[in-house]
Amino acid sequence: MHIHSHKSILITNNGERRNIMPLDFVTNPLFQIEGSDLDFKVGFKPTKMKGKKYVINKSTGDYIGIVGDGFKCASHPQFFNGIKQVIQDNRLPHELEDAEVKIKTARNNAFGFLDIILPNVQHEVITNKHRTVINERIIALHGIDGSCSNQVHTGAIDTYCSNGQITGDFSSIVMKNTSGFLYGNFINRVKKARANFELRCQMLQKWADTPLNVDGKTFLSSIIKSEKMVDKMYELAHREIAKRGKNVFALYSAFTNYSSYADDHNGFTLRNTGHDTKAESMWKREQEVAKWINSPQFKQLVAA
Repeated sequence: MHIHSHKSILITNNGERRNIMPLDFVTNPLFQIEGSDLDFKVGFKPTKMKGKKYVINKSTGDYIGIVGDGFKCASHPQFFNGIKQVIQDNRLPHELEDAEVKIKTARNNAFGFLDIILPNVQHEVITNKHRTVINERIIALHGIDGSCSNQVHTGAIDTYCSNGQITGDFSSIVMKNTSGFLYGNFINRVKKARANFELRCQMLQKWADTPLNVDGKTFLSSIIKSEKMVDKMYELAHREIAKRGKNVFALYSAFTNYSSYADDHNGFTLRNTGHDTKAESMWKREQEVAKWINSPQFKQLVAA
């Protein structure tokens, strides 16, 4: 079947025309920021330090951080609901059905992380040993304590192992919370930056078709500084190669396993510091992976 128009008419394979109701993605209770830990207004109070002010949670009165006088930000509900509205306005109704949404927080709710997977936007990546379905993924990050810019990243997720994939070289919108920040301008940029999901999947298929003809430890040591981490990643890569074949996509899958899980399964556990930072730490891992695959060494590997 195929979609006939951007509105609400579905044409099936036998030519039947059927009206479908657009999914109300924004107000779906599964995706609500309202009533969550992120649902509060942001306020500011002066400090005794010149050029600085406190960020406060106006609902609880808690002090969240110290920022410069020029710092401006939207509230979490304003930011994330705006992102969800943009997604709804730029997707066909069937693409939003069964969407999976995770909302995570860190640093006493100063940091918010929205992770959306669209299972109806998909593509297959096939190796000589394995095939997997890739779904579209959209991530939005928002901070109100000065430690995180406003960000939206588009990527993919491997349904075989639920590894998240952010490649770093496609649609990424990042704007800082400075005095010149305008929320409306940020949203307009997000509207114009719908990811070319098909192009990304073509790239992943190219990696699946590219043999991995390098010494694993030597290559990993060229992009990862920690010898202990190199050893763990080498073991993880061997497991992925056993499942997917000896190709660049298998190596990339080892990277994304590291950025998607923090447990004994892959050996990359997170140290419990007693602070509320897990969501932020896992996002930093995704940024690490994006850095590795955008390195000259990895690009040379793909081009070989």
